[in-house]
Amino acid sequence: MNMDEERDLVVFEDDAGNELTMEVLDYLAYEGKEYALLTEYVEDDEEGDEDEPVEVFIMEVRPVGEDQEEFVPIDEALAETLIKIFESDDFDDDEAFEDEEE
Repeated sequence: MNMDEERDLVVFEDDAGNELTMEVLDYLAYEGKEYALLTEYVEDDEEGDEDEPVEVFIMEVRPVGEDQEEFVPIDEALAETLIKIFESDDFDDDEAFEDEEE
């Protein structure tokens, strides 16, 4: 990844007030709703094992106000369906959003 590229980061806060920064890897429009594929954000200078599997999460993205979004957890069955779509060779995020805009 180019160091100059801006990352799409989202900060979540748990009930205890702890913050967790997640990076949005991709978006998908599915059945009239928008979903985001997220993973825990790791800064470039932090060391990590590249062979270690990356945990990903899928959340529904809902508009809140004019320029804000809310990320909402989804059920496991829907998450499995969306992961299969993200992993498929046919997935093209640009095409998915074009279909929804029409």
